[in-house]
Amino acid sequence: MRVGSWVEQRWVPSFEAPSRSGQRGGSYRAYLPDDLVHRPVVLSGELAARAADVEADVRRLSAAPEASSLEGLARFLLRSEAIASSRIEGMQVSPQQLALAELAQSEQLATTSFTRTAGLVANNITTLRKAASELATAPTITAAAIDDLHQALLPDERHHGQRIVQNWIGGSDWHPLDAQFVPPPPERVGALMEDLVQYAVGGTHAPLIQAALVHAQFETIHPYTDGNGRVGRALIHTVLTRRGLTPFAVLPLSLVLLTRSDAYLDGLTAYRYEAAASSDAAQSGVETWLRTFLEAADLAAEQVVRFTSELAELRARWREQLAARRNAQGVRRVPRADSAVARLIELLPETPLVTARTVQRLLAVSHPAARAALEELADAGIVVRKRVERATTGYFARDVFELLTFAERRLASTRWDTRQSPPSRPVPALPKP
Repeated sequence: MRVGSWVEQRWVPSFEAPSRSGQRGGSYRAYLPDDLVHRPVVLSGELAARAADVEADVRRLSAAPEASSLEGLARFLLRSEAIASSRIEGMQVSPQQLALAELAQSEQLATTSFTRTAGLVANNITTLRKAASELATAPTITAAAIDDLHQALLPDERHHGQRIVQNWIGGSDWHPLDAQFVPPPPERVGALMEDLVQYAVGGTHAPLIQAALVHAQFETIHPYTDGNGRVGRALIHTVLTRRGLTPFAVLPLSLVLLTRSDAYLDGLTAYRYEAAASSDAAQSGVETWLRTFLEAADLAAEQVVRFTSELAELRARWREQLAARRNAQGVRRVPRADSAVARLIELLPETPLVTARTVQRLLAVSHPAARAALEELADAGIVVRKRVERATTGYFARDVFELLTFAERRLASTRWDTRQSPPSRPVPALPKP
């Protein structure tokens, strides 16, 4: 086991930079973390109790009476998580644009009425699902599998696989001399990643502690030239699902971390101690990070509960709208539970933009039955018709997009309530009345 330390490195001057400041050479320090597998991590009694409480809160999500709907809720949360995760990387996309991109992807539509960024985020959703399923159920996790995840998340990235160059965070684009943080030298990345995956498949620590350490270690190694944040956040879900903590829903951790970005960065900085792993300084640094992560996980669990309640209220309102429409038409007020229209109401929060072909595939019904169900919901004001391709009509569940917008605005408030504090970062505009 090593001691977490900074290693002196030398940067060779380059005259390719456009300015004299960018052409500088000199010494800099890169951080070399301890291995994870044999690192002694001792939690204080208070922190261990806090970790147990938060884990219990997360486990209750799957044990609650509403657990039967959590699998559907997972995609709703996954969409929110992907949008927030992408915002951390500076990619702005609206839920509507994302839904169009997802529809085009799943139905192989030729429509170009969405941005390239929306296409990338839609790809992120697919990849996050992969992280929470294939990686979570694989016999083991390998560094090569994480490389594959990176390539799937960033298909257009020029450099796939572990980096062979030095990277850094902050400062100049041309050298690491003024960087805020410099990860390990490239020749150390391979061994550190092998240690990380060995720890990630073990059970030395409780699931939330393990996920926190995997994420912090991955972000410290920074094994890729780009996309480390997205891969690192996906690995959180991989660990939690492998350990059985989140079998249905995805905790919207990025929604919380995006708002608490200062605390998040401070926590990662504290994790990068320069001392023996068993020292008080090292233990204190790790505990600071773990407290930050546990607080985010607890807040994320609270949001899952709130989302569940809001979606239940939304579905109840839809059923009332449908009943009123059917009553006015003189037909049975409540459709059969196994009818296409009743099943479609349950499906809409997961897929708030659908076509008749989408419904036909998801519900295993005929095209006329799918079209009839969509038209009935449109006549009841539950979905809105929208042309998405010359010969294809899409049906938007506008209420779901409004719910997503209000949720993101709420989660951008440092007090989780826009009535008490306004959003602290860019968010979608309020829906028009």
